[in-house]
Amino acid sequence: MFSDYISTVDWSRAQFAMTAIYHWLFVPLTLGLSVLVAIMETAYVRTGDAFWRRTTKFWMRLFGINFAIGVATGIILEFEFGTNWSNYSHFVGDIFGAPLAIEGIMAFFMESTFIAVMFFGWGKVSRKAHLAATWLTAAGANLSAWWILVANAWMQHPAGCSFNLETVRNEMTSFTEVAFSPVAVNKFCHTATSSFTLAALFVVGVSAWYLLRRREEPMARRSIAVASAFGLVAALFTASTGDRSGAIVARVQPMKLAAMEALYVGEEGAPLTVLGIPRAQPVNGELVRYKIDIPKMLSLMSFRDPDAYVPGIRDLVAGNPERGIPSVAEKMERGRAAIDTLAAYRTARDAGDRAAEERIAALFDASTPQGAEFLDRNFSCLGYGYLERPEQVVPNVPLLFWSFRTMVGAGTLFILILAAMWWFNRRGTLTEKRWFLWTAVWCIPLAYLASQAGWVVAEVGRQPWAIQDLMPVGVAASKMPSGSVATTFFLFLALFTALLVAEVSIMLRQIKIGPEKE
Repeated sequence: MFSDYISTVDWSRAQFAMTAIYHWLFVPLTLGLSVLVAIMETAYVRTGDAFWRRTTKFWMRLFGINFAIGVATGIILEFEFGTNWSNYSHFVGDIFGAPLAIEGIMAFFMESTFIAVMFFGWGKVSRKAHLAATWLTAAGANLSAWWILVANAWMQHPAGCSFNLETVRNEMTSFTEVAFSPVAVNKFCHTATSSFTLAALFVVGVSAWYLLRRREEPMARRSIAVASAFGLVAALFTASTGDRSGAIVARVQPMKLAAMEALYVGEEGAPLTVLGIPRAQPVNGELVRYKIDIPKMLSLMSFRDPDAYVPGIRDLVAGNPERGIPSVAEKMERGRAAIDTLAAYRTARDAGDRAAEERIAALFDASTPQGAEFLDRNFSCLGYGYLERPEQVVPNVPLLFWSFRTMVGAGTLFILILAAMWWFNRRGTLTEKRWFLWTAVWCIPLAYLASQAGWVVAEVGRQPWAIQDLMPVGVAASKMPSGSVATTFFLFLALFTALLVAEVSIMLRQIKIGPEKE
């Protein structure tokens, strides 16, 4: 039965990862293209030029195709929290459910309402009313992303909550801390601006294809003018928020940072590895061979101090008393003490032993010195008590190492390409550079690859945790037959693949057809 549960956990992880990957193929284009469409319609309302109306309706049509298919995967993703991760949902449903409920009630209904006016309101409402509906659709889409990312950020860094001993659940104590934690705010800004960049590259790439085919040249050039400027600003903000993300990760998820950099032994003035080949096992304290690095840059980026100490994987697993870093084995011992205390409380409550029950309950009272010490020392390590060995806290280092460099390398390339695209288009020399137009076309799949790599860094980097330090993935999963999860995995895989093929084929057909004739 235990081995079947382990298999259930693995299948549940695979199913959730597959659903999330497919869902994120649709989301970033929805977030960014909705804003670009609103900008173009604003140009139409301000100038009254029918050209901008025709251009707006073309990009709006592509947005609608992507939006419709993206909704299906998103709904399934939320239901999986209840079906595949019921222990997780029970433990933190009071906190995690709040932003998801707000997303559904407010943001999703908001964009669903105004998207009807956006698509079917041409000629039925005034220009300004239609423009307002378009902007509200874009706002609703991005507001929806805000609440989803608030929930995800809480999993990365729990805040604004306390443990209720009676219900054995974490419960929200401060909605503000949950909704506006530094992790949540930065995660939204980074995700939104990277999505804007992807959408801009999509518009630029499709427009470049039209220029290569000598079709719709006025629309292509003016779409490139808007999208390249918008995308360049977004890409620069993405780089800025990415730098901020690294500093936050260094403080709240040091193991993720160490794995991203394949840093085995911590050091002061740690260098930033630009390129290299990570090993499976360290040799002379090094996990990367043939590396090219920038001296002291990792310390500077992580702690804003070129001489700051950055802990490595060995420090975080084995501990480093000189730096005040406890070992994982010590955290496991503390976590098991917290688990044993919870079990003792349940035993005392079942036996009706009020004295023992009150004595144990006092340990969970943060207002007393004894309770504050127990919560800080033992309960904060609760999740470690479920681990079997210290090495489990180390995520997949090669996967993180290459995913991080794919994301950063592609992001740097996008800044250069969008800047050059804007410049060549402004000078009127873009059509002469066919090689550059083809580069813009191929940037579309590269943008999706970089976007997926970013989520690999975010989610694989926090393994084995469902909730950082509080609940490992193995404890969070539902107890159900592994065959049931495996069956639905393949059903969803077939369904999502069919949806993806349908979207790509419909998109390509609509792009070949081009804008409607007014």
